[in-house]
Amino acid sequence: MGKVCFYETLGVSRTCTEVELKSAFRKAAMQFHPDRNPGDTTCEVKFKEVNEAYQCLSDPQKRSAYDRFGHAAFEQGNGFANGASDGFGASMGDIFDDLFGDVMGRRAGRGNGATRGSDLRYNLEITLEEAFAGKTANLTLPTSIACTACSGSGAKPGAKPRPCATCGGYGRVRAQQGFFSIERTCPHCHGQGEVIDNPCTTCSGTGRVTRERNLAVNIPAGVEDGTRIRLAGEGEAGVRGGPAGDLYIFIATKPHPFYQRDGADLFCRVPISMVQAALGGEIAVRTIDSSESQVKLPEGTQSGKQFKVRNKGMPVLRSREVGDLYIQVNVETPQNLTKRQRELLAEFESLSSNNTHPESSGFFAKMKDFFENLGN
Repeated sequence: MGKVCFYETLGVSRTCTEVELKSAFRKAAMQFHPDRNPGDTTCEVKFKEVNEAYQCLSDPQKRSAYDRFGHAAFEQGNGFANGASDGFGASMGDIFDDLFGDVMGRRAGRGNGATRGSDLRYNLEITLEEAFAGKTANLTLPTSIACTACSGSGAKPGAKPRPCATCGGYGRVRAQQGFFSIERTCPHCHGQGEVIDNPCTTCSGTGRVTRERNLAVNIPAGVEDGTRIRLAGEGEAGVRGGPAGDLYIFIATKPHPFYQRDGADLFCRVPISMVQAALGGEIAVRTIDSSESQVKLPEGTQSGKQFKVRNKGMPVLRSREVGDLYIQVNVETPQNLTKRQRELLAEFESLSSNNTHPESSGFFAKMKDFFENLGN
């Protein structure tokens, strides 16, 4: 099956202008780009066809040859054999910079010297109580901000940057070798596209200066350890008036002396006396909201038993839901006994029966029987 006409592939007429051709390519490339259609082999094939068509038609010499001979102009033996393959690889960087640079944040305003600022990261440590209630954090950030003396242009007040004469303000220069063209960063303006003859003395022509900046950040209730908060445009200022980057705040929660967190639920380990465990009763437990909850212990409560206190955990981020608080009791063995206490415990032990300690009674006998039966 023969190749589809390059003009049909891009959906343009044979008399289309360079601007129309570029616009059609941009639309098609965005539609079939693999990043937007993961796993779609049909779009992947279409994307390659669109690239091949644009690579040919965007070059005046290749387009002229294609208009005269069609696809035969690039077949072996006619002097254009590698026109749609090697040339494609040589200048694809320029094509994708032009189409997707702004989307990916790699390029901002090429041709006018403006470059997007870098993203910043700030690690913020908060307490569990602050994560429960939320807070407004006041941050002091050393960062680059737009120079007020030159309003971010990089030029001395009253002066203006001029287009680079070497690259014509594009920021890249192209070297033609036969039917192949290779692009590289302009060595004169270093890819900025502009030259500043009279740079600002405050920022040395960069359009930004380093200062400490105060920022109030709202930390919502329910944030978890590792939560990332993005503040668009609060990062490093761009070069020569370019857009600012973003600020990413990473939340870390300090360890709590009493509570452990698992999602929206909280866990608290509470020691109780042997008598409390045996006779039962109530214990008062402080919750994360500083209130007090009564937990009822039944008679014969065993060590490790958990009791749930509903809706006394952490709030769920951007929701009205609230987790639970789990109280795990740990029966404490008495220490430093007096003589009388020992006598009472010994008397209690002598009066105990299998019903008093159902789990421990006969445990070793059962263990012995189990292992003896393994050998039979």
